Amino acid sequence: MEPVLIIACGALARELKAVIAANGWQHVQLHCLPADLHNRPDRIPEAVRVQIRASRARFGRILVGYADCGTGGLLDRMLEEEGVERLPGAHCYEFYAGTAAFNALADAEPGSFYLTDFLVRHFERLVIRELGIERHPELASQYFGNYRRLVYLAQSEDAQLLEQARDAAKRLGLEFHYRFTGYGDLEGAVVRFHRQPGRDARREQDSWQS
Repeated sequence: MEPVLIIACGALARELKAVIAANGWQHVQLHCLPADLHNRPDRIPEAVRVQIRASRARFGRILVGYADCGTGGLLDRMLEEEGVERLPGAHCYEFYAGTAAFNALADAEPGSFYLTDFLVRHFERLVIRELGIERHPELASQYFGNYRRLVYLAQSEDAQLLEQARDAAKRLGLEFHYRFTGYGDLEGAVVRFHRQPGRDARREQDSWQS
């Protein structure tokens, strides 16, 4: 099989590795960019473009393991120029929960702050330290004053992570809501991409039809 590359957000590394391993895809490689790029989403498109261009000659096909992720359509415009597909949805919360379920959650309480397994594991670094709350606890009420609840969209049934998520909600002064999603639409999207005809298959099909 032709080699396939997934260029993904580091926040999806664990789940994408699990999908690749579960399907026995020896020809699929994963390259993750730093999850911290989410703090500067305007930098995501160019970081992904650089990796696409550096990798294109070595891989038959490339999938980008990002949703829009706050780029305001800039990622999609770049990917259209490069002819590369990405995961569906506006953010990982949507493809983990599923679009309909996520929209229902958002409609039920617009003031929701979402965590995934990755964000629970790295809550202290990405939220508390990155936002300066560690040094200035009073900032928590400023950042999260308009939120009413914390929604933990769990990819794994892990009692320790569940307790950490509860503690995070308590620390931010938010109501806690838990929903187990598993990998949601993530695995399906990757499997569908993998099943699409590759470069070699398309060449054989064109030859057969000519």
